[in-house]
Amino acid sequence: MLSKPMLTIHEVAALLKMRESTVRAWINDGQLRAVKFGRDWRVAQRDLEAYLNAHANRDPGPDELAQPAKPSGERP
Repeated sequence: MLSKPMLTIHEVAALLKMRESTVRAWINDGQLRAVKFGRDWRVAQRDLEAYLNAHANRDPGPDELAQPAKPSGERP
């Protein structure tokens, strides 16, 4: 059973504020793991997170791992 819903290419692109063609290129190049359902691709949230972590310029610090990101403008 899936614990989280899978994302469409459109949803991944919207989350990252990128073009859908870029997300498709990552999938076609084998950089981003995805599952094909008929004509559509779906990306598991954990696979998107793994892709982003693999392409980050540094490892997350202990504070970033323990706490979810706060929306901008919110005070501590």
